[in-house]
Amino acid sequence: MFVQQILQNLTQFLPETTLAVTFCLVILLGLILRKTPHVTAWFSFLGVAAALFFTIRQIGISQEIFSGMIVVDPFAVFFKALAAICTLMIFLFSIYSTEVQTTVKRMTEYYALLVAMTLGMFLMSGASNVLMMVLGMELTSLSSYILAGYTKEASDSSEASLKYIIFGAVSSGVMLYGISILFGLTGAMDYMGINKGLSSSVPHYLALLTATIFIVVGFGYKISAVPFHFWTPDVYEGAPITITAFLSVASKAAGFAMMMRFFKVIFMDTSILAVPAGMWMSLYGFEWNKLLAILSVLTMTLGNLVAVWQDNLKRMLAYSSIAHAGYMLMGVVIMSDKGIAAVLIYFMMYLFMNLGAFYVVMLVANKTGSEDISAYKGLGYRSPMLGVAMAIFLVSLTGLPPTAGFIGKLYLFVALLDAKWIWLALVGVLNSVVSLYYYARVLRYMFLREPSEHAVSFKTLPAETVIVMAIVIPTLLFGLYFTPLVDLANASVQMFGLR
Repeated sequence: MFVQQILQNLTQFLPETTLAVTFCLVILLGLILRKTPHVTAWFSFLGVAAALFFTIRQIGISQEIFSGMIVVDPFAVFFKALAAICTLMIFLFSIYSTEVQTTVKRMTEYYALLVAMTLGMFLMSGASNVLMMVLGMELTSLSSYILAGYTKEASDSSEASLKYIIFGAVSSGVMLYGISILFGLTGAMDYMGINKGLSSSVPHYLALLTATIFIVVGFGYKISAVPFHFWTPDVYEGAPITITAFLSVASKAAGFAMMMRFFKVIFMDTSILAVPAGMWMSLYGFEWNKLLAILSVLTMTLGNLVAVWQDNLKRMLAYSSIAHAGYMLMGVVIMSDKGIAAVLIYFMMYLFMNLGAFYVVMLVANKTGSEDISAYKGLGYRSPMLGVAMAIFLVSLTGLPPTAGFIGKLYLFVALLDAKWIWLALVGVLNSVVSLYYYARVLRYMFLREPSEHAVSFKTLPAETVIVMAIVIPTLLFGLYFTPLVDLANASVQMFGLR
């Protein structure tokens, strides 16, 4: 009976199993085919693509596996698919990255660690036990620490990796301490068990508040929320551009998936029936969402204000990424299915516009050797295709129509207004206005500044052009036709939490 149950669970664990096998085989192939590391790159690509295929086959399933350690539901499937798509795009970016291609001897480790990071994100997305949550987060973090310092030749790469490790270790330690307090209050490790433990008897309020704050430190570090963001600008600047792009989207998405499931399942009061459809109430009126609202305001405000002063495009996009984490936190604050669905919609849009911006930065850095804003003088004339593409991505990041970013912010603000969080929506709108300044500054350099006499004139390769257009098209298309994505987000939230 036990063996039969394990085998049945493994059938729902195929995406994660595929990634684990791919990781092992990539390492083995790297030892055998040392002179042809590109083979391992394509093998890694196929492995992640297979994991995405198995993930898509899980659509419509809602089941706990391995004694409640992991849950397979539409919510987890959504974020696993998002992580897999992002990984596949990063593999394509890496083919044309000078930083990656000049380190042939270490290329096998690069792709293997990307696969390991993806596996960690899959586990984070489906974790329904605090131990699995921490294990998934640490697998992702340990792989990303190494990848952040991948380009050892760069002076700031090792510094970025060291800062990342220090901040990661401290935040993980604080989070584990908070989990230990929560275990002491409830005697359970799985989310539903903790919920029942908190529901059965009134916990010590100060102990519960302390545990929640400590756990929020871990979540805040993972999603780059203020004041746990200090590692982000330095790591994003020092890491290879491909890894920076990966961390800014996939890692942040997995962190949000983990945080949203944790707060909803653990703190939802299931005894209250007279609640409007799609809303939920917190146990004993414990207002954890007020804590997240404060983090949201601090995160979007500081991210946008500091981004105004940045001349390095990677650093500017790092602070922009912090600000976008603040916007997405607004959806979690509402405590409703509509708010969670808005976060999912935002992530779908954010995937394309942010990866697209980083890809253009990578191509410009390949040609000019610089990530400074001065390298973008006259880019609209030197390479019209890249200039227009970058303009579209920046307009989308600002949240202006007719781009995907506008739809993402629209659903967030509508959800906030419906839930009567008018002051938070107003703060979000004001921050969007601030972000327009530093995005428009890049546009001014590209189209209103003459290129210098020594500016490099370059043309993109046909394959690079295809990748750029493959990101530009959905960024514009989803700004005009977005109903299927909205339906997908709503469907992903319906079975969220195994209610």
